[in-house]
Amino acid sequence: MTVVRFVGKGFFSSSRSASAVPGFGLTLGFSVTYLSLLVLIPLSFVFVKASDVSYAQWWEIILAPRTMLAFRLTFGMAFLAACINAIFGSILAWVLVRYHFPGRRVVDALIDLPFALPTAVAGISLAAIYAPNGWLGKWLSPWVGPIAFTPTGVLIALTFIGLPFVVRTIQPVLQEFEPEQEQAAACMGANRWQTISKVVFPALLPALLTGVALSCARAVGEYGSVIFIAGNKPLESEIVALLIAIKLEGFDYAGASALAVVMLLLSFAILLVINSLQWWLQYRHSARRHVSTSGASKTVTVGALP
Repeated sequence: MTVVRFVGKGFFSSSRSASAVPGFGLTLGFSVTYLSLLVLIPLSFVFVKASDVSYAQWWEIILAPRTMLAFRLTFGMAFLAACINAIFGSILAWVLVRYHFPGRRVVDALIDLPFALPTAVAGISLAAIYAPNGWLGKWLSPWVGPIAFTPTGVLIALTFIGLPFVVRTIQPVLQEFEPEQEQAAACMGANRWQTISKVVFPALLPALLTGVALSCARAVGEYGSVIFIAGNKPLESEIVALLIAIKLEGFDYAGASALAVVMLLLSFAILLVINSLQWWLQYRHSARRHVSTSGASKTVTVGALP
């Protein structure tokens, strides 16, 4: 029999302790099982398959000149594309949130195009546009050199597929950002640059880092849109994903697994560092807002005294 008793401050509770989240055990078990089947178990078999390679063979595969150049191209271009998206993605998000202009909804819809467009179609389109005889390639090649079938083409493809991640992570934060904070900074004598750098940018930085991390992670694992515009020249424009596919076609499963493990560990390390930095910045920004709010409250209270 359940005994109901009166608790202070007008609340009723039962002698049975109710969980704050109903069905926690069932939902947690389902989540862990689903995550294990889709992520943990497949990734663990990659490590198991890579264990067939000895340490000497492992280092021989990883330190091969072709492999090292593929790693440098993949991670270097992914990071550079994420930085480019951080700049122009922030500008796009700012324009879409703060300004109303004809065709705004069309621009907003076009940002999600890389999500819906098949990666192979994107790669073929970019290769056709930036080829030496393409629409843009025939005009840009005499000035900047070849674009398609070079590392520059890889950079363009990775920038294209990573842009929505930055825009869609910053856009909600800008929509929730209170314009009164900018007006208060202007009333205190701050110019536009000081307002953006001291008020707006610190609030956007955690979301910006999230978008950069997602963009970089997507670029590292991209395959379909890159192979058509990269040219896939060994020691020049060959990415790690293509090198893994080549080893799989040659039935070198252990070598492909070894490369996949290195890619997995490096990607996890990059995401861990960026997420840790994002958490630290968000905590620091929240602490500063709490201190400033407390200081403002004390000022108002003192001023109200007779």
